[in-house]
Amino acid sequence: MLALSICLALLAAVGNAAASVLQRRAAADAGPAGTAVRGWWPGLVRRRVWVWGAVMLGLSGVFQALALATGPLAVVQPVMSTELLFTLVLGGVVFRRSPDRRTWWAFGAMAAGLAAFLALAEPSGGRATVPAADWLWAGLAIGMVAAVLVGVASRLPSAPRAAVLGTATAMGFSATAALLKDALGRLPDGLGAVFGTWQLYAAVAVGLTSFLLLQVTFRAGTLAASQPALTLGDALLSVVLGVTLFDERVVVGVRGVFEAVALAVLVVACVRLARSPLVTGGEEGEGTW
Repeated sequence: MLALSICLALLAAVGNAAASVLQRRAAADAGPAGTAVRGWWPGLVRRRVWVWGAVMLGLSGVFQALALATGPLAVVQPVMSTELLFTLVLGGVVFRRSPDRRTWWAFGAMAAGLAAFLALAEPSGGRATVPAADWLWAGLAIGMVAAVLVGVASRLPSAPRAAVLGTATAMGFSATAALLKDALGRLPDGLGAVFGTWQLYAAVAVGLTSFLLLQVTFRAGTLAASQPALTLGDALLSVVLGVTLFDERVVVGVRGVFEAVALAVLVVACVRLARSPLVTGGEEGEGTW
């Protein structure tokens, strides 16, 4: 089951990578960041590249749901951080560029850091559903922190604003995944139990809100600024939610030092990859594609 969930999470990561590139391009082509929202959204929806990005994001959601139904949250979401690696590959194909040596080193370092962290932490077990009382405090905490981040972002220049908004967006997607996993945990009781639980509809609401915030994040600055926060924020918060809400087990102890090193390697490699022209589409220093 764990191998299946990892494969499904990898497919979801591919979908996210394609959606990220397509929607970033659509948002950049829609006009300058100061364009009014009323005229911006209709323009995006009419763009074929944005529509295809939305389709890919939908397919990614399906694969993610299947992965969450068969594996721990603390495994699925970190594996999905490989979307940055797939973005690099897709960027190489679309822009017909070969990664330089430093990019290849970052590619290998990120893959190794993620594999080392998962091997050392060994996320496993956990309960299928979460009591409503636990969701109350978790929802309040996530909502308050995300709201503060969005408020702070409005006072920041482009790159920091994109990073802060990316963190808030990542929190939303992580909460969406947790809510979806909780809803799917009722599958043994039949589809009626899944569609009869509030968690499913909360996941849809939080997911749509996060999707809208993602568009704002893309317009706030370059992928190099937002992507590390989007990728790592989702993965790391999901590990925390997996442990605190689903009682998933993560081995720390004497391994904690090595896990911290693996995470540090992952963070540095993620930042490096996010700056690659194959990920940004050559936007670094230009502001648009």
